[in-house]
Parts: sequence; C-alpha cells; structure tokens
Amino acid sequence: MSERTAAYPVADSQVTTGVIGDPSPTAGAHRSPGEPLLQVEDLRVQFTGRGRRVNAVNGLSYELVPGRMMAIIGESGSGKSVSSRALMGLLPPAAQITGSIRFEGRELIGLPDREMRKLRGGDIAMVFQDPARSLNPTMKIGSQITEAVRAHSDLDKKGAHARAIELLRLVRLPAPERRFHEYPHQLSGGMRQRVMIAIALAGNPRLLIADEATTALDVTTQAQIMELLVELRERLGMAVIMISHDLGLAASYAEDVVVMYAGRAVEQAPVHTLFSNVRMPYTRALLGAIPALEREPHSMLPVTPGQPPDLSALPKGCPFRPRCSNATDKCLEHPPFLEHEPGHSYACWHPAGTELDTAPAVTAALTPATEAAHQSTAHDQGAAQ
Repeated sequence: MSERTAAYPVADSQVTTGVIGDPSPTAGAHRSPGEPLLQVEDLRVQFTGRGRRVNAVNGLSYELVPGRMMAIIGESGSGKSVSSRALMGLLPPAAQITGSIRFEGRELIGLPDREMRKLRGGDIAMVFQDPARSLNPTMKIGSQITEAVRAHSDLDKKGAHARAIELLRLVRLPAPERRFHEYPHQLSGGMRQRVMIAIALAGNPRLLIADEATTALDVTTQAQIMELLVELRERLGMAVIMISHDLGLAASYAEDVVVMYAGRAVEQAPVHTLFSNVRMPYTRALLGAIPALEREPHSMLPVTPGQPPDLSALPKGCPFRPRCSNATDKCLEHPPFLEHEPGHSYACWHPAGTELDTAPAVTAALTPATEAAHQSTAHDQGAAQ
C-alpha cells in the first residue's frame, strides 16, 4: 500500500501531521501530466416510483484536471446536486446510475461499497449546503473533526487532536483551541461552514465538492468562504467542483463552467470564454437575472417565462424550447452537445448572436456583480465570521 503524507501549510510554516494510507491502486503519482483527475461520461441517473420515471441526470459529460476549480451552474432541479451525489456514491438504492465516472482512471460506478467508503471523505470530499444540519448538534466540533481524522489515518487520539487544531487554523477559525470544545450552536453560520470544510480536509482530498456551500450565508460571509476555498485549492493542490445557482460566484472564482438544464449540460467553456461569448439562451437568461448597478432603481429584473421542465415528462426536442424566444420547428429535434468553437461546447440550434436571436445581449450586466463580490471580499477578508 502506498503512503502519502498530509502536509498543511499554516500561516508561514508547513505542518506535517501523520501518514495516510492511499486506498486507490491507481494513485495520483502515476498519472501523466495534464491527464484528467475526473472524467464523467454520459452520466444518467433515474428514479422510478409511483409509476413515474424521473430522469434527474440525462447524459452529463465533463472532465476536470488536477488543481482546477469548476462551477456547475443551474436552477433548482437541473440535476447538478444529484450528479455530485452520484459521484460520491451517496444516492439511495432506488437510483439507477449508468454511464461512467472515472477518478484517476478508476471507475466509480459499480465500485463495491467497501472501496467507495475508502475514497469518500479521503480522496474525494464534500461540503454540503447547510452546516447546521450537517453537523451533529450533540457533539463538540472537536470530536466531529477528530472522528473524521481517525477515519482516514492511523493517528492516535492525541495525534488526531493536534491534527484537528491544525485544520481549524487552516480554515482560519479564530481561537481554534477554544472552538475545539464548543458545540455547533455556539458558532455563527460562517464558522460552522469553516468547520465543515475542516472535516472535508481531514482526509487530504484530491477533489473537494462544494455543494451550494455558501447559499445559507450572508453576502459578506459568502465571499469569505469562497476566498478560503480558492486559497485552500492553491495551497493543497486539490481540484474543486463548486455546485451553485449563482453565476456571479462562478464568474468571480471558477476557472471552468458547466451550465446544466433538465439534467444535462447545455453549455460548457472556460469562465472568460463563456461570459464574454454566451451562446446558450438559457445561460443568457441566467445572466439577465443578475442585479446590475447600472439598472434603474426599482426596475424589474428580466424574467424567463415558464417553469423548469418536469423531469418525468421532458418536452420533445430541446428541453428549453417552451421557454426560449429563439425557438423554431427545428428545436423539436434534440440539439447535440458539441464543441462548436475551441473550448466552447453548447447544445442549441439557434445560439445567441445568430440571425434568429431576438433578445438583447446581457453579458455586460455581469461585470458590476463580479466587481462587487471582489470588493466585498477584499474589504472583509481579515474577518472570520
């Protein structure tokens, strides 16, 4: 069994705390430079019950290279969280999963539960949306962190305690020695989310999934948590998947963006390419809903007509067709998801910028939101709420 040392830089020094056994026979050291860390191909997740079949994820494909931050964006019900739980092996037995999920070349779909438990929390970790519900209210946070540490290492109780304190320092939780002995209800929402990140880092993961990790937080704390995730990614060299409905966050912090609708990817590109040249009308509709400083006070935000589709009865052809102002009879055929421009893939017969495009461009509306996020973060970066 190979071994890797968990090294966590804290402040100006680097602290090494114990040795973690690598459960994967295809360890990261054997990958060629530039080889994808994660490959998702034609992922499909179905739930069947009460005579209905729900296609929660319907042919999702993407790749993530080591050290990159990818944002998966979409409305509620688009399948982004279900796809991340399929990756973690956290879906109920009723879920029917097909396709391929390869992590460091190792297929995860169909992996025995015992092997999946070794990967989950170790090589792949997850931070959930609501820390108040994820943390055990009857246990002190120190006990919850040391429990995670000992689950993924051979450290004794004393070593796990020291490691937990280091993790609390790493996520910039103030007074970590005191917080170690406090209960979740004694911490603010931002502090609880930092504790969740510390637990996720206990196994020294190569991939961290943040599933709506900032949704329950106020704007200032949200910016602080995102800055923390960016800093940790750079320090520890891990890849990050950010699940969110907020395109402003994606523009500010991610390097690659996948836009999901009705269980499938509809647009994918590096962040600067996508936001400077939006092609999918659905992506443009999401951008149009972002508040912009130059809008007239009390003016109405643009609204996309209709409702997200019923995943048990998807419309014929393009799933966005009933809500799209560019739709024609051609849209009754399902548009393929292809790379139409270098590094820029989308699924649309009448993309933005063509002669049939009737809606005004909205990409400029993103700039004030992005700048405001950075200004808020810079102003409050030193705080730890």
